Amino acid sequence: MVDIDLPVIAINFKTYPQATGEKAVLIAQSCERIAKEFDVSIVVAPQAPDLYRVSRAVDIPVFAQHMAPGDPGRFTGHVLGEALVESGCSGTLLNHSENRMQLADIEASIRKAEELHLYTIVCTNNPVVSVAAATMNPSAVAVEPPELIGTGISVSQAQPEIISGTVEQIRKVNEKTAILCGAGIGSGDDVESALKLGSQGVLLASAVAKADSPEEVLKDLIRPILK
Repeated sequence: MVDIDLPVIAINFKTYPQATGEKAVLIAQSCERIAKEFDVSIVVAPQAPDLYRVSRAVDIPVFAQHMAPGDPGRFTGHVLGEALVESGCSGTLLNHSENRMQLADIEASIRKAEELHLYTIVCTNNPVVSVAAATMNPSAVAVEPPELIGTGISVSQAQPEIISGTVEQIRKVNEKTAILCGAGIGSGDDVESALKLGSQGVLLASAVAKADSPEEVLKDLIRPILK
């Protein structure tokens, strides 16, 4: 399994046209330049059709946005772990609020990812679900209140108790799983607040994926990590 240094900045490209196809490669290369120049941990998660081209273009970890449980065979339309490995992926997001999964499927996907040495970030919408996810021993849990996703209103500023409460409750059941947060993260101040609240990284999307100058945004985002 890839070793992800903490704190980490994970960038979800979603299905934004500004981060699709060759544009996905350009943004990933911007992330790689910042990661190498400042020695920080940055992960990118492009759409499934772009995974191979992006992973061939950069050395930083490339994650899928989703992975279905199951073994290769009769699973038309599913994105299975073996295909992610062949595409050059290091890990995958699971259970994003825009692509939620059944609890049993989350666990099955985590176990399959372990077999394939893939890092897993399970997205959750509140502290209770975060604790449930943590008991499955994923690589990381990323709590993201869905009402703040894409709003530009940072969870670390607007609902800090979500982060601190999630950290406190997860650590009662799991001391090893990394704890990330997301929703509305868009600046270095947001990241700094998240880290002070106990988060070990952030998961964000539009602030970088839709930016006119992704590298300038990234430089601001990593500022608290460099202190």
